[in-house]
Amino acid sequence: MTALSPAREIDAFNVVHDFEAALCEYAGAPYAVTTTSCTMALLLAVAWHTRNLGHEGGMISSWFERPEIEIPKRTYVSVPMSIIHAGGLPTFRDEDWRGLYKLEPLPVWDCARWFTSRMFEGYAPNDGSWVSFTQSPRMQCLSFHWSKTLGLGQGGAILHDNEEADRWLRQARFDGRLEAVSPAEQQELYGFNVLGFHCYMSPETAAQGLLRLGNLPRHNEPLPNDPYPDLSSMELFKRTTRSAVGSRANRGDMAWPSNSNQSSSRSATVTTPPT
Repeated sequence: MTALSPAREIDAFNVVHDFEAALCEYAGAPYAVTTTSCTMALLLAVAWHTRNLGHEGGMISSWFERPEIEIPKRTYVSVPMSIIHAGGLPTFRDEDWRGLYKLEPLPVWDCARWFTSRMFEGYAPNDGSWVSFTQSPRMQCLSFHWSKTLGLGQGGAILHDNEEADRWLRQARFDGRLEAVSPAEQQELYGFNVLGFHCYMSPETAAQGLLRLGNLPRHNEPLPNDPYPDLSSMELFKRTTRSAVGSRANRGDMAWPSNSNQSSSRSATVTTPPT
């Protein structure tokens, strides 16, 4: 083994790109953008669709500008939180879902509990039939948590079919900058045009994913749902409904709807693994 030339640079993100290419081949998707979790994948997917609604660099300045996004009332608690952080208002429906569900009216699917081959092409887990996804661009958000099908320590991804979205998502997951470009270089050469997040997948996780994906069966059944609580009954989300926002506006209070009655001493038992 010889030493590397000082002029040669090693791009650790090559393994991330290799893992994303393998995901595309396995799932039948044109594009895959990896993240730190399915929670962050959902946040980015929703943020892509709300990015043109706000002002001041993409920030939605008024609660009235936020679109309502509907999800099942029994799902993981971080999903409505991601919707809020991405500029939406979560609403809830009564749905007995299996494997995946849609964030209405967006073409975004939460697939945290389901990962199988050709899934982007329209394979439906509820009856084994093929379905047609008519909306495009569409996005399927995956979880690679240790409790999920691929079983990495952490990680998630967005499977999608839009070239413009792919460019935006890659910058959005990397603090609004291009990969392997320092903040100073980004500002000097390109400028910052995307309000980003810090949620890119590490090369170590991607390398583990490549190894596990190579041994994953082609067909995987959806995982059973956890005993999710009814999110629509939680006070935190009741305060972010359209009617609650309107009530606060009438009082001249448009600040974040915090809970002033929270106890300073509380105990909690975490029974549901993160998405």
